Amino acid sequence: MENSFTAVYEKLDDWYIGYVQELPGANVQERTLEEARESLREAIELILISNRELAEQQLSGKDVVREQINVKL
Repeated sequence: MENSFTAVYEKLDDWYIGYVQELPGANVQERTLEEARESLREAIELILISNRELAEQQLSGKDVVREQINVKL
């Protein structure tokens, strides 16, 4: 499954600050724009994996229905 997110990069002195509008907590700070892009991709992946693992733990042993939904914005 592939998702799209909006990355925002701000040049601050010698650093690039990056964050994802749709995903609070996905923030990076790197020396180059390319490093910031790669770090932000990694941050998104780690946050989504962690959120999925936390949800799995919370749902363990419960009777639930799982389904994928598509949302158009």
